Order: sequence, then structure tokens, then C-alpha cells
Amino acid sequence: MREPSEDELLARLPEWVWGTPYVGRRFPGSRAVAEKPDLAEGANCQLFAYEVLRHWAIDVPAWRSSDLWDDTELTERVAHARPLDLVLFNATDDAWGAHVGVVVGEGRVLHLSAEAGRPVVWGMADFATRDRYRTLIGFKRVLRRV
Repeated sequence: MREPSEDELLARLPEWVWGTPYVGRRFPGSRAVAEKPDLAEGANCQLFAYEVLRHWAIDVPAWRSSDLWDDTELTERVAHARPLDLVLFNATDDAWGAHVGVVVGEGRVLHLSAEAGRPVVWGMADFATRDRYRTLIGFKRVLRRV
């Protein structure tokens, strides 16, 4: 099966993806998300990334970034990303509190941050210029169970 191009992938995302506001208190496992799981109320980067993958029928548990990075049963670390892999960035090489985005193309990442306020696509170099994202922790691929 052919991977979608960046243009195809982005064009096939529903409007709610682009309208999701950044709300830091709405993270996986939070009370705010348990009470109102709809992303219309906003999301942090992790919750947003996981919902984007769910749109593509890729299910990810409601992990915090360090749990995602440590997992070896449902995901694997990969050296080279492809569309719909997850990517983690932080100020240091610690996955705790890392920023999570979704790879959409060659060196391009769809993500939701406080800085942008709404979902945006940045190149890898855009992350490197910001102190809080300067360290690429790595890429994770969700293993699809058959």
C-alpha cells in the first residue's frame, strides 16, 4: 500500500483538526479530557497528535510523552520517519514533558503548540531554532496489529 503524500494527507484531514486550540491542561488522562473528550475544547500536543492518528485508524493509548518513548509493545523507535510516525522534541534528550507531533512528509511535522495556538506544519529546522524543541529525541512508529 502506498503512503499518502504530504498534500494528500493534509487535504484529507477534517476541519476540526485545523480548528483545535492549544489548551495545555487538556492532556491525555487529565480530568478535563475525561469530562469532555471532544477536541473542540482544545488539546495539548500529545492529545492532538493521538487524535490525528486515530483519524487514520491508528490507535494510540493516552500516553504522556515519556510513556510513549519508553513503550516497546505497541510502538517502535525508528531512525527514519515516514508519514504518520510520531516525533518527540524537547530542550534536552529527556522524553519526560517532550513535545509530540505527527510526521506528514519529508522533514515536515503537523503539531499543536502554545506558541502557534492552532495546528501548524513546521519543518524540522523550525523546531531546531527554538530552545524548547532544539533536541530531537526521536521517532516512534505505531505497530499495527492484524
